[in-house]
Amino acid sequence: MRLLVNIDHVATLRNARGEGFPDPIEAAKVCEDAGAAGIVFHLRGDRRHIRDDDVQRLKESVSGILNFEMAASEEMIEISLETDPDLITLVPEGREELTTEGGLNMEKVFDDFENRVFPAYKDTRTKISLFVDPNPKDIELSGNLGTDAIELHTGTFANATNKEDQMYELKRLAKAAELAKSFGMTVNAGHGLNLENLPILIENVPYLEDISIGHALISKSVFWGLERTVKEYLKILNK
Repeated sequence: MRLLVNIDHVATLRNARGEGFPDPIEAAKVCEDAGAAGIVFHLRGDRRHIRDDDVQRLKESVSGILNFEMAASEEMIEISLETDPDLITLVPEGREELTTEGGLNMEKVFDDFENRVFPAYKDTRTKISLFVDPNPKDIELSGNLGTDAIELHTGTFANATNKEDQMYELKRLAKAAELAKSFGMTVNAGHGLNLENLPILIENVPYLEDISIGHALISKSVFWGLERTVKEYLKILNK
């Protein structure tokens, strides 16, 4: 398993004052130097955190995996093709949401992805990941589409308020991971993960590769520092 750090909220803090710091590109370097395998960023249509110039600077500075989260809009497709990241993760995007609230509705987007989105990356090195809920139908459609990877939405698991609900979600995630693996897809995971629930996830869900963590990691780094926080997450994954 590899840790990918989402640095969006370093940009959120910078944008609160508009004075250029803290710099998300500097944060990305600290994360990589501390052992993170790569960096995740989400360029939203409203540019609420990461901005266009950040994307180019991340491309130039990140030495590990660069994961470009994005809606499947023509604008984002064009920017991602110019950026040439290692991976794009296609996510649903709502203007009023605080953060991505769930996985893609694969029945709704399948034809559009098959005919418009996936062909755009046919002759590129960029791999495609789909952010999906642990629903068998969404996993099957992802496999039928021929995507390289899925990122399992772990938000419902992370927000479970009791052991029974948590275990129910873990079983759903484990079955989804098994199904995705049977299609030959890489299985990644992210959303709502933190130091407390990450050990439980990786003990119960097989085949996980890239683990994307952002808000909880950046928040903890306010007290611990970014280097120490990244290393604490790596301790969990390395076990």
